[in-house]
Formats: sequence, structure tokens, C-alpha cells
Amino acid sequence: MESKGMNNHIKVGMLGIGNVGRGTYQALEMNHDRILETTGFDIEITRILNRHPDKDRGIDIPKEKYTADVNDIFNDPEISIVVELIGGIEPATEYMAEAIRHGKSVVTANKAALAVNGKYLAELAQEHHVLLRFEAAVAGGIPILTSLTTALLSNSFTDVQGILNGTTNYILTQMSEYGKDYAEVLKDAQAKGFAEADPTADVEGFDAANKLSILISLVFGLGVAPDKIPTQGITAIGSEDIAYAKESGYNIKLIASARERNGKMNCSVSPVMMPLSHPLASVSNEFNAVFVTGNAVDSLMFYGRGAGPLPTGSAVLGDIIGIARKQGKDSAYDLVPQLRYDSGLEYSEESTSKFYVRMTVTEKPGVLGKITTIFGNAGISVEAIQQKPPYDKNGERLATLIFILFEVERMQLMNALDEVLKLDVTKSIDNVIKVEE
Repeated sequence: MESKGMNNHIKVGMLGIGNVGRGTYQALEMNHDRILETTGFDIEITRILNRHPDKDRGIDIPKEKYTADVNDIFNDPEISIVVELIGGIEPATEYMAEAIRHGKSVVTANKAALAVNGKYLAELAQEHHVLLRFEAAVAGGIPILTSLTTALLSNSFTDVQGILNGTTNYILTQMSEYGKDYAEVLKDAQAKGFAEADPTADVEGFDAANKLSILISLVFGLGVAPDKIPTQGITAIGSEDIAYAKESGYNIKLIASARERNGKMNCSVSPVMMPLSHPLASVSNEFNAVFVTGNAVDSLMFYGRGAGPLPTGSAVLGDIIGIARKQGKDSAYDLVPQLRYDSGLEYSEESTSKFYVRMTVTEKPGVLGKITTIFGNAGISVEAIQQKPPYDKNGERLATLIFILFEVERMQLMNALDEVLKLDVTKSIDNVIKVEE
């Protein structure tokens, strides 16, 4: 299968042999012959950075492939692709940069490093005429980035919405379908390996914000750091919110969203009441999905496992094959990098939205009037009000009020809710959730 002028033996260095590294190695072992048959490339992972070679990784890898010195990979002239799978921002970013400086293309699944340092790495890859690829960084095994940059490249996109975190989707699904509470489901998710021992990055929305930052650069050509994306997690979601959503024809999902309207791009990561008619509403458990709208293709949804060693390893391996094909054609760099920051769009954070607001108040005459007056004075219109049966707590008669508000800017709403909290009858603002039309 030798092609004239082509080096068919592609040697790869891998940084890290955790879950994704193991999945990448396994995926290559499983499908090596098929890859060789269909592409002509004999891909081999020849060196692996592993500072704990005696640790049981659950996979049989020849010990001679391991090295504790990352420079053994950088300085190996036969290695043309470096796969970074150690995670975190540093030293991962500097490792990727050093690989690029050594003339090696880079594949990574590291959403945190790309979200913070993507511009730096993309420009460095351009400078050194190598490739930077990162399909596995956003939605695991779902080929959303490759699709957006190849088959769908002719489109101008207006909307990207996604369920980008399997942990939170698993928790919300279990709460909705089985009536479990948040703490119970989180413990279950940790036991099953869907949630980390410290789940903060997932449940507070930070992981999804990292991924959305990458999507925004890819789709809209705009650099928005993760900490600039309005982000709200799922820790405040309670049984009352789940019940209202089900009664009203919604499912609550943690949605990462970016939209372009009239030269302005707005975005957020937050729980959203999605109507059951929306494709994202039916995405269950640890699955991920990305819903995009383009001016030519209209609406498409990509669905699949957003995490896991083999699905993510499959995406990493796909990037390796893509780079190998370009190297075979002596065109191993991008004329325009995939990560872009030059579109000139104006960033305006969140757009207006309908909102669900749940609060606890003292049950007495005139409470509704006081609250709706504050909303009215703030220019906020109320679509619907629901009051749950009153109950006694610590000698007080309390009630739960639920408001559905017509479209309003979140900051405008939060300022109004600050005024509501000052009322002597308001005990707490329990939750604020976007409502998708």
C-alpha cells in the first residue's frame, strides 16, 4: 500500500495514560488493521509520558514505550504527532507549545487549556506550519467540530445549543424520571463514574463553559473566555422545579448556548426549561448533544456519548488520522486556523429570555400585589403565577410562589429580585431558570 513520496508509518507520542489515553490506545489496537486498509497509514503510538509506569492501567502496553521525561517525545525526530491527554491548563499548555516548536502537530482533548490558551496555541501552530486538532475537547465521541469545519463550512451559523456535560444531564434525567433528589443522584453518579469526587466543574457549569468557549471561537470567530460567559449550575434545582417543568411540558437541561443576531453574539450556560418538542429535551442520562442552525442547512442535531475512554479515544484517533492525511499530502498546516478570534462580532453576553422564578414568602394578603408591583416598576411583565398550598414552618405560615415572566434581560430581572428580597414578606428566592420558547 506504499504511496510514492508518502511516509506511511506515522509515529505518535502521547502525553498521559489516564482514561482518555487508555481509550485512545485501545481504539488504535482494536482498529489498527482497518485504519491501515482504509487510509494506507500505519499509525503507531511509540512513546507515552507516564511517570508512574508500575501503576495498573488496565491495559497491556509494552513498558519500553513509557518514558518519564517529556523531552524524549519532543526530541524524537520520528514522532510527527503529539497527543496531549494530561488535562488541566498547565503544564499541558506549555507541553503543547513545546511540541509545536519542535515541528510536531498536536491533538488534544483538553477543553480547559484550549478555552484559556487556544488563541496562543493556534497562532503558534500557524507560525510553525503544523496542525492543532481538538475534536475530543467538546463532546467526546460526537464529531461536531469536524462536521462544522468540513461538511458544514459553507454555512453561516446563527445558533448553537448543546448539552455538553454528561454528569449534569445524568443527574437531571434521574431527578426528572425517577423523582430522586439532587444529593442522592450525585452520589449515584459518582459511584458509577459519571461524576468526579469533586464535581464542582461539572455541576456549577464550568466544564460546559470551557466547551462553549471553544465552540464560539470555531463557529462565530470570536474569543470569549470561559469566565466571561454567564454561567449558572444545577445545584439549586429542586423537586418543585422538576415537578413544574413536567406539569407544563418541559424538561430541565443544562444548556450551553450561543446566538448571533444583527452583528451581536450572546451566550450563556444555565439550566433551561426546554419544551418537550425540542430535540434537546429528550437527550437522557450521560449522553451529549449539539443543536446547530445554519443559513443553508437549517437545523441539525449531533447526538452521542460525550465522554468515556473509547468514545473520546475514537475522536482523538480521528484527529490523528486527519493529520496523517494532510502530512501525506505535504499540506500539514491550516491557511486559516480552525480557532478564530477575528470576526468582529460584538459580544453582548446574554440576550432576553422568558424566566421561571420560584420564591418562598409569608402567606398573607397583599403579598402578590407587592411583588407584581416591583416587577411592573422594573418593566417586567408576568405571564403566569402559581401558588402552592401554604404550609407551616418554625411557627410561620409560608407559601411557594412560581412566576413565569415574559422576555426580559437577566440583569434587569436580578435587580428586580433584589428589591423583592427586601420585602419583609419574602423569605428566599429559591431558583431562577430560563424558559425556552
